[in-house]
Parts: sequence; structure tokens; C-alpha cells
Amino acid sequence: MKILNLAGRVFTNIFKPIKGNAAFFVFMYVLGIVCTYAVVPDKRGYHAWPLAPYELFFDVSIICVVLWLLPRSVAKWLKRFIYVFFYMIVLVDVYCFVKFDTTITPTMLLLVGETDSREAAEFLESYLTGSVVFSRLGWVLLVLLAHVAWVLIWHNRPKCKAWLEAKTGMALGVPGWWRMAEPWLGLLFLVMFVVSTGKCFADKTAFVRLMSYDNIGQVEHELTKKEKAQLYLPGYRLVFSIYANELTAKQVKTLVENIDKAKVDSCSFRSKNIVLIIGESYNRHHAGLYGYHKDTTPRQEARAQKGELIPFSDVVAPWNLTSFVFKALFSLYTVGDKGEWCDYPLFPELFRKAGYHVTFLTNQFLPQAKEAVYDFSGGFFLNNPQLSHAMFDTRNTRLYRYDDGLLGDYDRLQRNNGENNLIIFHLKGQHVDYRTRFPRDRRHFNPEDYDRPELKQKELRVLADYDNAILYNDSIVDQIIKRFEDEDAIVVYVPDHGEECYEGDVHFYGRMHSTEITARLAREEFDIPFWIWCSHSFMVGHPSLFNDIVKAKDRRYMTDALPHLLLYLGGISSPHYRDDLNVLSDGYNEKRPRMLKNTTDYDKLGVED
Repeated sequence: MKILNLAGRVFTNIFKPIKGNAAFFVFMYVLGIVCTYAVVPDKRGYHAWPLAPYELFFDVSIICVVLWLLPRSVAKWLKRFIYVFFYMIVLVDVYCFVKFDTTITPTMLLLVGETDSREAAEFLESYLTGSVVFSRLGWVLLVLLAHVAWVLIWHNRPKCKAWLEAKTGMALGVPGWWRMAEPWLGLLFLVMFVVSTGKCFADKTAFVRLMSYDNIGQVEHELTKKEKAQLYLPGYRLVFSIYANELTAKQVKTLVENIDKAKVDSCSFRSKNIVLIIGESYNRHHAGLYGYHKDTTPRQEARAQKGELIPFSDVVAPWNLTSFVFKALFSLYTVGDKGEWCDYPLFPELFRKAGYHVTFLTNQFLPQAKEAVYDFSGGFFLNNPQLSHAMFDTRNTRLYRYDDGLLGDYDRLQRNNGENNLIIFHLKGQHVDYRTRFPRDRRHFNPEDYDRPELKQKELRVLADYDNAILYNDSIVDQIIKRFEDEDAIVVYVPDHGEECYEGDVHFYGRMHSTEITARLAREEFDIPFWIWCSHSFMVGHPSLFNDIVKAKDRRYMTDALPHLLLYLGGISSPHYRDDLNVLSDGYNEKRPRMLKNTTDYDKLGVED
């Protein structure tokens, strides 16, 4: 009996933190559940649902314990602060989801930071309408109203108690059964807390790991892992967004400091018009230009047959993540160099300093509130005002559903071109979802066109859509080339990385970020098409350079060295240029290890073409 009494007292004490903060526990837990439902209402299979109720129970319980341990006066003001803070960020988070289809993101915080009071007032006037109350935001407002009503009742409880006693004729007090139930409620709370701790331990560990990295690239790579942290509440999203912005700010600061350190000794303007086309998610082995069994690149093949387009046969990307590749493509840093990528100049800065007019037309990297971490990580340095001014003379200002929108942008902006130009096109290319990367009337391949009995109908549709996206991309790059056919121009095409799409016996499309790099994976995700096209005027005016291109087409190459090729094409003499990284040079070091993700030597994997 003594043991039972002791256990009862223990469990009663365990329940005290919740009992003493009952309203806080109930309303904050309900608020968290409502917020999670509000931002993913139609995705019951969403990854947060098996976990969110447990994590929320754990989080609110821990806060209740902290409040209970603090002096009552301190706990009272801390609780009020938490109420105001949590309701505010939930209202902002759900409102942004309702109006802009996004929750709190790093880019959103940057955009808010750049908004002045006039713009904020115009924003509220435009978007804060009565209809918002009847949207999913209304769920949060209902919780808030219920909470306010409870506070009013609680503060007037003596009057309420007297009124009820007068109406019922009964003396109201704490019922005896409640005291008897407290030990059982304490036991229930303890069991639920232990279960919640076990359920969310891995995610809490992942969140701590996520918040412990030194640069945004490591953070992004962490988010590619299967066991990544689930930022299911706006509080976590806000903390992460602030943290991500702090990390990028450090690299931006270094890049800005390096602007004045970028040196150009002289420039011969070897090529008057250099066009760089950066594609997306392009598996070389799905290109007809490289022997694929479907006619996915008829226009490029026609130009190759004429001898004006030179496909390189052995080119790989250093990473299978867009943001990592973009930093490698734009920085003079190459894999194995000392320091970080941001310690080196960005090649467009050198072109501008040399006297080239630099144009950047992107269909991905413009700041948007709903920008995913991957786009944020890849484009933050391109969208910083100081760096953008140092790199580019002309930029586009909007994104398009399809890449042909960039063609119209160039047609409108080409009047800004100078005598010597570097023009960069950044396409969406074959970025998933493939079916959204080409207009419906441009569908050419269908599931029945593939003799793949091992694939399901849905998988065949994805495969066909990937090839349709490549075919559409073929038409876009051809239209870009046509705009320079009558110019003294050279066009370089390079995608960021490859892509899996049901090759071999793998029932998967996209990229396997957290998997060991094997020969099969390297073939699909790192092998990329790379070609150089030269106009007739360019070939006639630069016969030696054109011969160098033809001679170099079978050399081993990794695209982190691309800036050195571009500097050579521009005739830019700079202490940052390295001849051993220029694939067209006789001094090119073809034996340089091609390290994938800084870990695996591509040429030691035995990749079969």
C-alpha cells in the first residue's frame, strides 16, 4: 500500500507542470495541430503527419516544465511573450501559405528585410482583405478567439462561479474524483512523453545537426538525406530561415570583399559574342546527340552533322546538386583548391572588368518568397545587389512556365548589348516535374513508344515526359543559336548535372543524394552533355581556335573548370586564369582527378558509356 501511495504522489508531482499550465498546454498544442493542417491540408501522406503530433507534444511539454520551474512572476511574463510570438508567426505563416502558396522561407525573410514602410502599407492594403478570414487562416483565428474567451472567463472566474452556483443552487469546488485522477493523469502524461521522446528523438537530433553547419552548402546537403529534420512548425522554419540567412551572409561578405581583388591585366576580346547556356538535370545518355535510341535532339544533331556544333564525349559534373554546381560554375575555384569557393572571384566580374557587356537571363534564380532551400542556396549570391551589379550589366526580372519566355526576354534586352558581349542563359530544362517542362502541344513521346515491360504505366509516362522535356530543350537551345547565326559568336552548352530516369533495373527518377557513388549512379547523375557551337563568321575568323575545339572534344573534362575556358575564349589575361584548367589549351591537365562530391574519383569507378 505504501508503494502505491508513493507512486501516486510521484505521478501527481509529474502532472504538476501540465496542471499548472493547463490552458497553455491545450491552446499551444491545438494551435500547432491547426497550423500543420492549414499548410498541408490536402496531403495526408505528408511526411510531417506521422511525427508532428508527437513532436508537438514533446515541445509543449518541455516548455510547460520550464515554466513550472521558473518563479511565478517570471513564468507569467514569459508565457505571455510566448503566446504573442507563437500566434504572430502562425498567423504570418498560414497567411503566406493562403496568399502566396509558401510558408516561412529564408528568401521570404530577405524580401521582408528589403521592404520599406511604404511598400509594407501597400502590401497590407492589397492583400489584407475580408476574404482571408474565411480561408484556412480562419482556423487560426478561431483558436485565438477561443483562447481570448477562456482568458476572459478565467479572470472573471469568481463572478462566473457565483453565477453558476446561483443558477444551480450547488456549491462548486474541485470534485473529489479529480484529485483521485491526478496520479493516473500523471502516469498517462509520463507514458505519452516517453513515447513522444522516442518518436521524435531522431528528428530532434537531425535538427540539431542541421543547425550546426558552417556553410549553406552543408545545410542543403543535410536536407537531401532521408533522415533530414522535418520543419513542421513555423517556429522551426523561422529559426532555420534566420540561420540560413546568417550563413549565406558570411559567404556574401567574402564575395563582396573579393570584388576589388578580382584583377584583369588585359583583354584581346578573342570572341566578340560568347553565349553560355546552362541547362538543368540533363542525362547525357538520353540525348540522341550521344547515341540515345530516341530522337530527342534532332536540331543539335543536324548542326553537328554540318560540323558547326562540336559535342564533347567525356564530360562530368562535380556535383548532382544545382546549387553546388552553380557555385563551381561561377567561381574560379576548382575542386581541390585551397579555401572555399567564395574565396575566389566570380568569372562574370572579370568579364565586366575586361570590358564585356554581361547579360544574365535566368528562369530559376530570381528571388521568390516560395523559393525552396535548393534554389535559395544556388541563387543567393546571384541576387545580392552588390554582387549582381559587379557581375551583370543586364538581367531579366521575371520567371516563366516554359523556357521560351527567356527568348522573348533576350529579344527585348539585346538592344543593351555592347560591342563585345557575354550572354548567360539559365534554363529550367528538365528540372522535375518533367511534364511541366514542355507545353502539352509539344508532347511527342508516349508510354507505348517504349519496350520496357518491367516498368509500370506510370513509370513509362515519367520516362516519356523526361524525353519530351529533352526534345523541347533541343528546340530552345536551337532558337538561342539562331539568334547568333549571323554574328561572330560562340555558344557553350552545359547542364548543371545529370538525372536518374528508370535506367537499368532501377525504378527511380531524380537524384540519389545520400547514396554511395557507384559507376551506375555516376553514369546517370554526373555524365552530362557538353558542346560548343560556332557561327560561320567565327569559324572563318578563328580557324585555329575552332581547330582547337575539335581537337579537344574527346578530352576528359569536369565542369568546375569552365570559367577558365570562358576567360580564354574572351582573351582575358588575369592572374586568376589557369592554363592547365583550360580544356582547349595544349597545357591542359587531362589527368587532374575528377572528384565527384569531393569524395569519389570518377575515373576510378569504371563507368561504361
